[in-house]
Amino acid sequence: MVLRGMANNEVFHDERIAVSVDKGTVPTSVLEGGPVVDARGDKNSKPVNYTIPDKTVVLSFDDGPSAQWTPKILKVLKEESIRADFFVTGSMVTRNPALIRQIVADGHEIGVHTFTHPDLALHSGTRLTWELGETQLALAGVAGIHSSLFRPPYSSTVDALDDWSWPVTEQAGSEGYLTAFIDKDTDDWKRPGVDSIVKAAMPDLPGQGEMILLHDAGGNRAQTLAALPVIIEKLKAQGYTFKTVGEALGTGSANTKVTSYNLWVGKAFLWCTTFSVWLLPWLVGLLAVVGVLVMARFALMLVLSAIHVRRTRKPGFSWGDPVTEPVTVVVPAYNEQECITNTLLSLARSEHPIEVIVVDDGSTDDTAVIVEELGLPMVRLIRQPNSGKPAALNTGVAAASYDLIVMMDGDTVFEPATVRELVQPFGNPRVGAVAGNAKVGNRDTLIGAWQHIEYVMGFNLDRRMYDVLNCMPTIPGAVGAFRRTALQQAGGMSDDTLAEDTDVTMALHRAGWKVVYAEDARAWTEAPDSMKQLWSQRYRWSYGTMQAMWKHRHAVLERGAAGHFGRVGLPFVALFMVVTPLLAPAIDIGMVYGVVFVDAYKTLAAWFAVMALQAVCAWWSFHLDKEKAWHLITLPAQQVVYRVLMYMVLLQSAITALTGGRLRWQKLRRTGEVGLDVTTGAMSS
Repeated sequence: MVLRGMANNEVFHDERIAVSVDKGTVPTSVLEGGPVVDARGDKNSKPVNYTIPDKTVVLSFDDGPSAQWTPKILKVLKEESIRADFFVTGSMVTRNPALIRQIVADGHEIGVHTFTHPDLALHSGTRLTWELGETQLALAGVAGIHSSLFRPPYSSTVDALDDWSWPVTEQAGSEGYLTAFIDKDTDDWKRPGVDSIVKAAMPDLPGQGEMILLHDAGGNRAQTLAALPVIIEKLKAQGYTFKTVGEALGTGSANTKVTSYNLWVGKAFLWCTTFSVWLLPWLVGLLAVVGVLVMARFALMLVLSAIHVRRTRKPGFSWGDPVTEPVTVVVPAYNEQECITNTLLSLARSEHPIEVIVVDDGSTDDTAVIVEELGLPMVRLIRQPNSGKPAALNTGVAAASYDLIVMMDGDTVFEPATVRELVQPFGNPRVGAVAGNAKVGNRDTLIGAWQHIEYVMGFNLDRRMYDVLNCMPTIPGAVGAFRRTALQQAGGMSDDTLAEDTDVTMALHRAGWKVVYAEDARAWTEAPDSMKQLWSQRYRWSYGTMQAMWKHRHAVLERGAAGHFGRVGLPFVALFMVVTPLLAPAIDIGMVYGVVFVDAYKTLAAWFAVMALQAVCAWWSFHLDKEKAWHLITLPAQQVVYRVLMYMVLLQSAITALTGGRLRWQKLRRTGEVGLDVTTGAMSS
């Protein structure tokens, strides 16, 4: 993007012009000399001025080459058999390489006019060196030449040199350049009229040699083009001959061929710049796509969540007849000794009749011992060799006594009403599974607060949207409920992917079952408390989601409920859970680029507008979930740090998926800090 910005003179562009009247440091001989200044040599060497010989004219053109005007000017010069000097900018060179080659082929001389056309009197010596060097790279890559001739932007006659601009000429000389100023400024860039341009080009004294300034780029040059043959005709009539600077001074051409290293470095620079110019429109298009997707997701979440709330909270709403039948709660457990006590005690206070089956999946700690020592009458313990979470869940389902099955993680606690609220949607016989409202319990740390925002906004607000669209992609492992018959039709919990909850949810849709969201079925889970643990968890989630999407890709071609999920649900998941997060860094890259190189105020205004919209969505989601909004004070940091981390996780997951890698189940370290005040039903940690 920077290379493309340089080529289009957007990056580092500076239109300021220095104003100074002091001339104390400029040698008098320079101020009173000819238009070409030779300041080469050491500091003790005196600069030398060269004057254009009598009856000789050097036509010089600045700011080009221009695809529109330079070819026409070259045509006039060719017809008149005249060679001239073209002081080119590097940005125009990279955009019009064929014209540079044509200028050289026609015998004209090329001078350096910097890369981005700044007034160098306002910039450092380092900037001058860079401007000259990048332009030489461009010339080498385009035409295989370097030039020892330089003209500073915004310069005019030598008597206009001052204490600010003279150091530029001195440094250019120390770097081996002759600096070419002018004798006659036609002011053609002001477009004063053809007659004015012609008049300004005429010599003050008969026969006096002169270097004339014209422009072949930088705007509409129709007047310049019309004036050029008239100037040539009039000067020829006065006996003038037309030469380049090198010819006029008898020094030979300022352009020299470059070979080997310098040539290939120039070519590499040109290739990179050309590629960047070609690529950026695609990046801009990508940014537009991302912007549309982000805005569409925001709009859908706001509108559809409002519809969901209006539908489920209206007076008299019910899923059907109240569900009062007993429920089996399956708790897969692997090394959950820190958490299992809080989990089971929370279930013991359930307001709904339940049995609890704890499946100890080969724990190497005291998980099973703790379960037995608790001695809770509604709890059964099943031990099995370590086989993975899907196998543990299937074992629990097979041992369940009831047809409605709730699944929860061993590090999660339920409120007393959670099971009751979770199973009420089964009053609708079409409902095969229910997603509960998972909440972060350990939200008092910065990482926990960020995940709290993500759960409330990114997960639960999404679930409201997907509920309305009838394409819920995931039932959270922390709190979900299933009909046994629906699970059997879906093939049970599969170990084909690392996201067995997403896998089985998609399978349920394909089997024709409805999957809904129960906002009042709250479960408190312990979120990862370190970046390493968070990375591990999200890496598994995102990779597992991609696996599940690929596994169920054929739903796109199916009919009925399966086809609806395939043609609505899968594209939504792909766009909003994979593509948008993967491409979202384009917004941040564009923001940084815009702030540094384009317009900082407008760019920041646009970026903060997007962040404000994000904040509105976050506030709305907290309002719907009856959460205190003060946690949103961490939202700005979450957007800068946490979001970037999620980009990287998703990128790694995508690379793993594309390369066909396999991940093992990764057990997270738990502390058991999330508990439940069973008297009030309030979360504590």
